[in-house]
Amino acid sequence: MSRSYSFFSGVNNLTSKYELCQLPDFRPCCGVFQRRSSVVASPQQVQTVTTGSNESMAENAEKQQQDLIAPGVLDEGGNEVEVPKKKPLAFYLAFLAINISTFVVSLDATALAVAIPKITNELNGTTLEAFWTSLAFILAVVVVQPLYTSISDVVGRKEPFCAGFVFFAIGSVVFAVANNMAVLIVGRLLQGLGAGGLDVLSEVILVDMTSLKERPKYLGFFALPMAGGAVFGPIIGASFSEYVDWRWIGWVNLPFCAIATVLTIFFMRLRPIDQKFSVKIQRLDWIGMVLFAIGCTLFSLPLSWAGVMYPWNSWRTLLPFLIGVLLLLIFALYESKPMEPVFPYRIFSNRTAAATIIGGTIHGMILYSTTNYGPLFFQAILLQSPFKSAISVLPGSVSVIGFSIIAAIVVEVVRRYRWIIIVAWVFAASGIGLWALWGDNSSLAVTASTQIIFGIGVGTLFTVLTIPMQTSVKDVDDTGIAAGALVSFRLFGGLIGLSICAGVFNNVFEQNIGSLGQLPPSSEKLKDIREVIGFIPILRVVAIDMEPGTLMRILDVYRKAFFAVFLTLGGMGAVGFLVSLFTKEISMESEDMGRQALEDSS
Repeated sequence: MSRSYSFFSGVNNLTSKYELCQLPDFRPCCGVFQRRSSVVASPQQVQTVTTGSNESMAENAEKQQQDLIAPGVLDEGGNEVEVPKKKPLAFYLAFLAINISTFVVSLDATALAVAIPKITNELNGTTLEAFWTSLAFILAVVVVQPLYTSISDVVGRKEPFCAGFVFFAIGSVVFAVANNMAVLIVGRLLQGLGAGGLDVLSEVILVDMTSLKERPKYLGFFALPMAGGAVFGPIIGASFSEYVDWRWIGWVNLPFCAIATVLTIFFMRLRPIDQKFSVKIQRLDWIGMVLFAIGCTLFSLPLSWAGVMYPWNSWRTLLPFLIGVLLLLIFALYESKPMEPVFPYRIFSNRTAAATIIGGTIHGMILYSTTNYGPLFFQAILLQSPFKSAISVLPGSVSVIGFSIIAAIVVEVVRRYRWIIIVAWVFAASGIGLWALWGDNSSLAVTASTQIIFGIGVGTLFTVLTIPMQTSVKDVDDTGIAAGALVSFRLFGGLIGLSICAGVFNNVFEQNIGSLGQLPPSSEKLKDIREVIGFIPILRVVAIDMEPGTLMRILDVYRKAFFAVFLTLGGMGAVGFLVSLFTKEISMESEDMGRQALEDSS
């Protein structure tokens, strides 16, 4: 937003807050509003100011003044203590709407992860198509998130938020009726177009609705629906795919979308932005949006197919990748020019913001990659069913969510975040590094304990990284943009992480499967790298009649591929730890709220 707009918006907020034109108990002095010792004007004072007024008018004036001032509470010394204003019912119903949006996106993402092998096998999909069920979703989310943030900052939050539910619901229907992998991926793409708005705007709206001082408490509450989605998602997805029909993973989203949309329409009454629609549209950074969307797409596509469809040194891999990098560089340089840039330079103007953005990107690389490769490991190496693999990843899911809540409580109590972030990165990096030690003989105690170590770090970062990003901005109206930027970069990291891990997995598997020589007819398909993921459900069946030595060699090929993925993610976590050392501690005591907070219904 322009500086002039921020200034006048701030003045309007102050005017609305203190009712300057009506209350005599505030007077401007050197730009600061000071309270006078006399809170309510007496009838005599009113008569002095309004000569010729009668006693009745003076009494009415006094009554109006008393009605406008909230009753105070006195402490033991007789001094007036400020009492926090009670939040209206609309606040809690609007908060429920954004929590439902978080729940349904989390539920959908984690439910699909455990069902991918069965879906791929049933629809005769390839390994690349299996990976693209997640990549298409994340790509769409990454591309549209900054667009949602930028558009909502100009035209308002409510309409884009509702549009997110519509796209997500349409995508869920397309996913549920898909009869081939291409249609299913289109459905995931549409879901991503909606989830991008729901994911980022839920956090941005929470920032608008709460002050920085009270925000850690609500971030803790905000983690609960994510907990429900992450914990129940794998179980629901596995149950549907194994005992009912995997298509219900899409159908189950619709009632949640309907309920949340109704709550949003009727109870999310945010302060409007007082400008003509044509003016709002002109302020949007359309060129920046296009550059970012095309750049992200061209950057990520070749990372997923390199070494599988085309060699790394092929022009089909290098050309789109280099064009994508070039467009992203042009985008970064161009962002200094628009009135309402997608990512304003001012929110990256200090080292804390820069370190947090880099940390958020790495956090996304690790988080979204483990969500996909964790269940796959248990199904491929330990030959577990989708339902049992969903149970096996529960220690990680529960610890991620549990510590995202615990971290919010700790920050609320200690009012510090820097050392919490540093320690969290130690847990995250070491935890995922220990996953590389998993094998076909790993016990439940080993897999569960290492998942918990990982979950402590990643869960803590999920909540606490939002705090320095918001404390680092100079203008309270930029906190929503800052929160949205962090979410966008986290998802961008997820896109990069999934693309890199797909390339690592495919290349390591292809290198090692060739060394096995002749395979039994039942597993000959593994020579084709495109069949690796779809073959996982079949592997559990053919393993019964396969020679133990041959089975162990095949499982070892899978294990080496997962080892490479987990080791790569561990290295990313180590970089995240080093970057976190540059974070500074900044005060969290601001009580200001953004210009699109809930309207006062009183």
